[in-house]
Amino acid sequence: MTAAPPGALSTDTDQAAVRALYLRLIDAWNRRHAGDFAATFDDEGYALGFDGSLHHGRAEIESALAGIFAAHPTGRYVVKVKELRVVTQDVALLRAITGLVMPGTAELNAATNAWQTIVAVRRGDGFRIAQLQNTPAAFHGRPALARQMTDELAAELR
Repeated sequence: MTAAPPGALSTDTDQAAVRALYLRLIDAWNRRHAGDFAATFDDEGYALGFDGSLHHGRAEIESALAGIFAAHPTGRYVVKVKELRVVTQDVALLRAITGLVMPGTAELNAATNAWQTIVAVRRGDGFRIAQLQNTPAAFHGRPALARQMTDELAAELR
């Protein structure tokens, strides 16, 4: 067995676990289930939202999401993982591009495209999210980059 290359998680199992953690987060959002969304976080995890809101800890994250889901028709995330790498043996970084398909539509809403980053930490029972950051991909003055991201995400819809 060969050693993992620098920047790679130590095993394929670890890499699959971090990817699955992120996809559980996305699935929970798409099902509008605040409890399942919050359950992907470490006890002291942070969620930094698209609008700049910062929530700390599972209970606060769950409460904030429950309020959002109750008050707003949220879109369904379409995601593409762009990078998954190790920071330390027990910490991983996952970076993805995301877009939303709003209720009643079949098209991505380019105005909601974003970069999402999670920092995942290994705990006794697996990986948990220590931080989620959701940054709008506005690409001010660079419409070609915005279109490129939307096109890349649209390919994930097929």
